[in-house]
Amino acid sequence: MKAPPEALLALRGQGVDAIDTPALVVDLDAMDRNIQRMVDFSAKHQIQWRPHAKMHKSAELARLLISAGATGCCVQKTSEAEALAAGGVNDIYISNQVIAPAKLARVAALAQTLATRGGWLTLAVDSALGIERLDQALALSSARVRVLVEIDVGQGRCGVAPGEAAVALVRDIKGRPRLQFGGLHAYHGGAQHLRSASERRLTIANAVQAVNRTCEALQSAGFQIPLITGAGTGTLVLEAASGVYGELQAGSFLFMDADYALNERDPAQPQFEHALFIKTQVISARHSHAVCDAGHKSHAVDSGMPRVHTPPGAEPLVFSNGGDEHGLLTTVRPAAALPAVGQTLWLIPGHCDPTVNLHDHLVGVRGGLEHGVVERIITVDARGALT
Repeated sequence: MKAPPEALLALRGQGVDAIDTPALVVDLDAMDRNIQRMVDFSAKHQIQWRPHAKMHKSAELARLLISAGATGCCVQKTSEAEALAAGGVNDIYISNQVIAPAKLARVAALAQTLATRGGWLTLAVDSALGIERLDQALALSSARVRVLVEIDVGQGRCGVAPGEAAVALVRDIKGRPRLQFGGLHAYHGGAQHLRSASERRLTIANAVQAVNRTCEALQSAGFQIPLITGAGTGTLVLEAASGVYGELQAGSFLFMDADYALNERDPAQPQFEHALFIKTQVISARHSHAVCDAGHKSHAVDSGMPRVHTPPGAEPLVFSNGGDEHGLLTTVRPAAALPAVGQTLWLIPGHCDPTVNLHDHLVGVRGGLEHGVVERIITVDARGALT
């Protein structure tokens, strides 16, 4: 865990003007409203939620979400799980395949640590080899690991084919005392950014059919399914309404990003707000464009360029590629004035997950971006946790 430097800690209690640029800033009021909307949504639909921590990579934020009612957190990497466990998170699901023996030895050690604290480690599997190696790694441990069988519900990535293919894996798990069958992992990542609500409805309807087919095969073989888990921010209303899923893994709802804002909103979707911003400053200006100090090293571009936050009455601006350290700014209206040198701007990242991974710390602001005060510095504990 990397402690915040003194210069960052000294920001607490100061206004937003004191934040140097570029910096990744969390609007804590907007974030809190997003959390409350998820709490209300899950209560209304009587469904569990386990937010994906690969988005924020922060033990502090994972604990905050658990205190609000989340059942635990998801991660994608063993090292992410280790970082969050070191920060006090006790119920962690690695929603990915772990095959390498060296990683599985770390999984076993982590499972033991969490068990001594009354917690649980859960792992996804989609192969007999994954089950065998996990069981072997746990041989010298007294801990059990909860195991979810991942099925491919249309993503075309990991997961066994729906239906009978899952039965053999569950039977294998059931025959190993160190493993506990926890249910099915049925996540469709590709559906999250389908732009139209109708496309998302059709895709998740097909995913639900795949889940039902698998459940029927398992039940015919005499197996009960404790839990179906999946869903993301783009489709959570559909999994919640399906009557099949018992847990939602959505994580981006906490911050939201510019790419999610391009989705047509389902009327049943909670109105999540943008809560993650890059504070940047204009450092140069010409007649055709202005230049700010937030380039690719401060935000990910896999889902497109950041969007410039436009307060009421302000001139809309367009951000374009300026390289590693620079962003180019132009106006929407050709005759409109460009921002002046020294002016502060706020960018909404295109993709929050890899953007957070570029920063050691998040600056939490209470009271809004214009007149707010720095309340806390949030460490990105799992930054660079890729193994």
